Amino acid sequence: MAEKQIQCIYGTRDILPGESPIWRRLETAARNVFQRAAYCEIRTPVFENTVLFVKGTGENTDIVQKEMYTFPSGEDATVTLRPEGTPPVVRAFIQHDLHKKQGFWKLYYMGAMFRRERPQKGRQRQFHQIGAEAIGSPSPLLDAEVIGIAASILSEFGLAEFKIKVNCIGCPACRPAFRDALRSFFAARKDSLCDDCKSRMDRNVLRLLDCKNRACKTIADEAPKVADHLCAGCAAHYASTRSGLDILGVEWMESPRLVRGLDYYTRTVFEITHEALGARDAVCGGGRYDNLVEELGGPPLPSVGFAIGAEATLLAWEELNKGTPSPPEQEIEVYVAALNDEARSFCFRVVSELRRKDISADLDYEGRSLKAQMRSANRLNAAFTAVVGETELQNGTVNLKQMSTGDSAQVPVAELADRIRESQLKGAGI
Repeated sequence: MAEKQIQCIYGTRDILPGESPIWRRLETAARNVFQRAAYCEIRTPVFENTVLFVKGTGENTDIVQKEMYTFPSGEDATVTLRPEGTPPVVRAFIQHDLHKKQGFWKLYYMGAMFRRERPQKGRQRQFHQIGAEAIGSPSPLLDAEVIGIAASILSEFGLAEFKIKVNCIGCPACRPAFRDALRSFFAARKDSLCDDCKSRMDRNVLRLLDCKNRACKTIADEAPKVADHLCAGCAAHYASTRSGLDILGVEWMESPRLVRGLDYYTRTVFEITHEALGARDAVCGGGRYDNLVEELGGPPLPSVGFAIGAEATLLAWEELNKGTPSPPEQEIEVYVAALNDEARSFCFRVVSELRRKDISADLDYEGRSLKAQMRSANRLNAAFTAVVGETELQNGTVNLKQMSTGDSAQVPVAELADRIRESQLKGAGI
């Protein structure tokens, strides 16, 4: 009996060569936008001390209560696979005294996160986030910049028709009164709430405002509004954030029920959603967290950030672009083909020389026919092919062909790289 084939773990998936180009497109778009806005990359470990997320993400959040992957690490300590990116970045910021090197930092990250939730289309137990954290400024214009950067990444990637939803949830000075008003409101309607909302009543009443249950949403529509409880400082900050978004030309909409699910948020919160995803429509979320750095042992530094969900973003893009060819798996400049076995070592030498001169090139390693090699050249979207037969082998040349025009010429190997570069620069034949 054949041994059972080993599969990837439930809730994880492989990103295969045919899929990776669209992932690279998203990551490249993000890096381009971050670079233009002077954000620096930071990379943190995929697992941390559990206490970091209990203190940072919030002991009463669904993430900490239900979704973390936590393991013993000896001496009664535990470690947790990171469920989100903000606490690790803040931990690294504090640990390495970055605030002593300069007062204000703009950081970004990309990587895998882990949550024990029910896998479904676009949502896995291992998922990937692209995020940013701007640490050290209370400016509402920074809130606007961060929201604008998230929108720019999605636009540069090629995702259209997304919606930006913005709200203010107040600060420690004014939020307690709003929480009390919400508890009183929902307590009178507790019997009509779903089980999750009933359990959230005492530990995180704000979460009742974004429950996806239809009955709970109907009740939440009549709940007290946070705008009626904001202090003067929060109201002014929110007004300036909205003004900043208008200056940027970012289309946004006010969402008075938006609260986000993490304890550390203060004042501005936002989500970017896409209707192609159905009920769980968020592709990005973020907001301001003015107290988290201090709560994790650092100085009091107001901050703001966001995280884009890569899987959700790619799924929305795929839904919008059904029937559109995916980006090619790979593109090279030159495919070097051998007409016979004697020419293969020569082709190998030519390819190696081209690569040393920073020209992407490949050749056949399977001893296939010229026709099969040309199929490989087309699959790799080669701009040129260089064919080597007996004549070329004797003369130290290749038969260079420009695939877009069909132009061809015998070119000495010593001149090959220069001829290719010259043709590319001039946009002309060879």
